[in-house]
Amino acid sequence: MDIHDNLPLRQSPFRPGRLPSGSGSAGSPMILHVLDHSAPIHSGYSFRTLSILREQRKLGWRTAHLTSWKHTADSAAEEEVDGFHFYRTAAPPQGQPTRPGIREVLLMRALARRLDEVVERERPDILHAHSPVLNAIPALWVGRRRGLPVVYEIRAFWEDAAVSHGTMAAGGLAYRLSRCLETFAMQRAGHVTTICEGLRQDMLARGIPARRVTVVPNAVDIDKFAMGGRRSEALACELGLGGCFVLGFLGSFYGYEGLHILLDALPRILSAQPRTRLLLVGGGPAEQALRDQTARLGIGDKVVFVGRIPQARIQSYYGLVDLLVFPRSSMRLTELVTPLKPLEAMAQGQVVAASDVGGHRELIEDGQTGFLFPPDDPEALARTILGIVACRDRWDDIRRRGRRFVETERNWTRSVDNYRQAYRAAGAMVDH
Repeated sequence: MDIHDNLPLRQSPFRPGRLPSGSGSAGSPMILHVLDHSAPIHSGYSFRTLSILREQRKLGWRTAHLTSWKHTADSAAEEEVDGFHFYRTAAPPQGQPTRPGIREVLLMRALARRLDEVVERERPDILHAHSPVLNAIPALWVGRRRGLPVVYEIRAFWEDAAVSHGTMAAGGLAYRLSRCLETFAMQRAGHVTTICEGLRQDMLARGIPARRVTVVPNAVDIDKFAMGGRRSEALACELGLGGCFVLGFLGSFYGYEGLHILLDALPRILSAQPRTRLLLVGGGPAEQALRDQTARLGIGDKVVFVGRIPQARIQSYYGLVDLLVFPRSSMRLTELVTPLKPLEAMAQGQVVAASDVGGHRELIEDGQTGFLFPPDDPEALARTILGIVACRDRWDDIRRRGRRFVETERNWTRSVDNYRQAYRAAGAMVDH
């Protein structure tokens, strides 16, 4: 089976207002989500997925959920997580060819076979494939064979994510091939959704018509976040943070998050504010390098690593932080993609300082809802933080404006409602 034999050579035959033959009914579609991974794995990807599913259920839409072989948590072929039923895809047997390209085709075939089984069982009205493109291509194969419209949601481009993780060279052959495959999938999906304006502009530059792209931005469930959470003095003392000004980062430790820049800036901050401490909550591939850097800089007693924390306890750690810092490095991924964590911080009335990259500029208005500083510059970061400390009389206004932005512009109810337009454009009827 050649990869191109299973891809449509034209747009989906469905048009807005036509309902495919499935178990859904007009106004109550069945949406089958094809995902990279999901809860119980903790990631921004899985948190966004759960938020989307909850809001779609509130709208009265029915959903089914299939994860790819990249869902690495130990699980059965099917399982219940957070009130949702997930189908899982097993990886191909060991001993299969692992050469680049061949391996990806085998893995897409495995996902397509599993997707075909789930379609037979669930009878969906629309396939909603979420990035990377290794999920989109199988959805297009099955969608064409079954006569189902496909929406492809891009949260980040596969090639850019691979560069950020060090598994692909920017501009290399694999990068260019991946980019072509992403564009190929976008051209053949019934409609494309994405999470931010930066990614949308990149799609338009590739020739995808504006009418075929809908932005469904990252958001928060505003009811889950309260302004001015209580500080636990007992926890502060336990972590050695009593009486200190606490900078904080809560999230995954990837190289592109720029935490090494924040560590380089810390000695400069300490020279002016000796009672400053840095609280790092989370973990990830860069953790050991950050610990080694902390030791080299001689600031081991000023930095607190607490590891990953259960979601139920995370608010206690947010409550310890005076200023949340998001020092993302400038690269294609961070210039195009918006993160979730600054929105969660603003929803809680936290003051946020973030690097001036495109993904942050879509969320933060400098001096109004938070603060921006030049990326990849420890001295500029240190100057900005010391300047923020010096203007604490402005913090309450900034907190209120940040919370208001999230309430009015970045809540999940408003965001997920944008799928109506996307599904109709792909060919599924979602309204009575």
